[in-house]
Amino acid sequence: MAKKINEISVEEKLRALYDLQIIDSRLDEIRNTRGELPIEVEDLEIEIEGLAKRAEKSTEEIKEQTDEINTKKEIINHAKSLIEKYKSQQDSVRNNKEFEALDKEIEFQDLEIQLAEKRINEFDVKIVHKQEALDELNGKISSLKEHEKFKKIELEDLVSETQKEEDYLLKKSEDFSTKIDERLLKSYKRIRENCRNGLAVVGLERGAPKGSFFTVPPQKQMEIAQRKKIIIDEHSGKILVDEELVNEENEKMKSVIKF
Repeated sequence: MAKKINEISVEEKLRALYDLQIIDSRLDEIRNTRGELPIEVEDLEIEIEGLAKRAEKSTEEIKEQTDEINTKKEIINHAKSLIEKYKSQQDSVRNNKEFEALDKEIEFQDLEIQLAEKRINEFDVKIVHKQEALDELNGKISSLKEHEKFKKIELEDLVSETQKEEDYLLKKSEDFSTKIDERLLKSYKRIRENCRNGLAVVGLERGAPKGSFFTVPPQKQMEIAQRKKIIIDEHSGKILVDEELVNEENEKMKSVIKF
């Protein structure tokens, strides 16, 4: 009959914690083999998305200015038709006053045409500049997409090599977590998050916690070896276990994490 979590001895808890650490450390190794690739892919996706929005905005601006040009061309065509109409009417006027009035209308429409043509030229210049910038932007997006595609394939290849093992270890990590009470498991996870190397449970090596230069006092080393209570290193905040336990669990776990 399996023991309940609250019936497990301190030594069993320490062994379970160290076993979990072995599994989680192997998971860390697998993920570290991917290096910065996941971040690179994510950064590329964000950059492409930002450039695509800029390109979309530039395309809209070019369209707006093209619409403005078409509007000005309509104004020009309308003005030209009015000029023809007024010139035709001048042939049948009865006096100079009517002729001069039509002449002013023709002059006004000429000014409308000149102004519209000026605006068209301005829009043309803007469109050329915007189109050049847009072409450059689209070229950059295309180049980044190619780079992103290459990086994604590289990442997928790396993931596929280790995915099966990672899935297996994740399941084992969950299984071993059930052997540890919730409060202790939360402490373990918190310590792992606060450590660069993810080691929350470490053994003693020559009287000092693994990776530390601070020697543990002999009395405390004896307490650690007795496995009667959970002992936290006052310098690193890590859970300490004795070297013999480390060796025993490392040997035992070879069959568990072997893949």
